[in-house]
Amino acid sequence: MDTNTIVQIVVQVIAGVIGGQAVGVALKQAAMGQLTKILGGAIGGVGGAAILGSLLGGADPAAAAGAAGSAIDLKNILGGAGGGAILTGIIGAVMGAMKK
Repeated sequence: MDTNTIVQIVVQVIAGVIGGQAVGVALKQAAMGQLTKILGGAIGGVGGAAILGSLLGGADPAAAAGAAGSAIDLKNILGGAGGGAILTGIIGAVMGAMKK
């Protein structure tokens, strides 16, 4: 695993956690703990970025700019935040339904 891949995963996890925390705040009735929001966001962030990357495909101009430019691109940030938010929202909805 090269340095660029590690940086991409770190960016995806951080963006996913941010997205998960944002949804966790919006879904207060789900009563999710911090660990649930962090794990849901991190896993969703990596998955969301991978899905978005495969949907957009192709080489992006940032990849030619070097390691930092290709690791911190919109696919990693938006896919990570969106994936983290979606997975955390799904977990919150399931947990909320289980409480009833």
